[in-house]
Order: sequence, then structure tokens, then C-alpha cells
Amino acid sequence: MSDKNSKILTIIVGIIGFIGIFFFFRIMAEGDEAITASLASGGSDSIVAPFITFSIILLAITIIIAVGYSMLNLAKHPDVLKRTMMGVGVLVVILVISYVLASDAAVTDAMGNVLPDGEAGSVSKWVSTGINYSAILGVIGFGAFASDFVKSLLK
Repeated sequence: MSDKNSKILTIIVGIIGFIGIFFFFRIMAEGDEAITASLASGGSDSIVAPFITFSIILLAITIIIAVGYSMLNLAKHPDVLKRTMMGVGVLVVILVISYVLASDAAVTDAMGNVLPDGEAGSVSKWVSTGINYSAILGVIGFGAFASDFVKSLLK
């Protein structure tokens, strides 16, 4: 990064820091009772609302920049793009396997009674898929960890 870009970035970070400090002192000066009363009266005119809005805007900008630079980096390096797409493909295959293995039975308690709102259907199927997906990825991760551990012991 050039020196000019570094200075601009430092100025932007400083401005964001000063805005954060302003909100911090404003919230601390008001006190807990004023904040609670403000929230109880409707919340839209809350003392904390501008800080939350500022935080959401910063989060959105950060996400856009991170995803943008990631996509730019993938476009510049086709070999990295190929490996990334292969990784996504493997995750999709694992998701399909998890979906096929998933149960769409009703959600029951330990006694076998159907829980309220525990009817069978697509939600139950996707919950089961998520559990299976996590379990499969956990087994793969544990296997990789154990394999690396054994390799390090043998060296």
C-alpha cells in the first residue's frame, strides 16, 4: 500500500474512532436510568439508537469491502478460484448427502410423544440436515486433526 493510501486509511480510522468515542461518552453521560426510560418509551428516540445505526453501517461497509476484495482476488488468481470452487463443490456434495440421510419424521420427546409444533415436514427435514451436516464436518475435522497429530508424533 502506498504512503498516500496509508495516510488516508489512518484518517478514516481516526474519524471512526472519534465517532465511537463520542457515542461512548454520550451513552456514559446519560446513565442507565435514562437509557432504560428511553427504551421503555418506544425506543425509536433512544440514546443508543444512533450508535446501533452507526455500528450497522460500519458492519455493512466492512462486509462489502471484504467480499469485494475476496472476489477481486479470486478473479485475479484463477488457480485460487479453481481450488475455491472445488471446496464449495465438496461442501455442496456433503450437504446433499446430509439431506438424503436426514429424517423428516416428527419431532418427539423421550417418550415418543410428538412435541407441540413438532410436526413432520420441510423444517424438520432441514433441521435434521443441519445436524447431519455438522456431524459429518465434525468427523472430517476430527479425522484431519487426528491424522496431523499422529504425523507429528511420528516425526
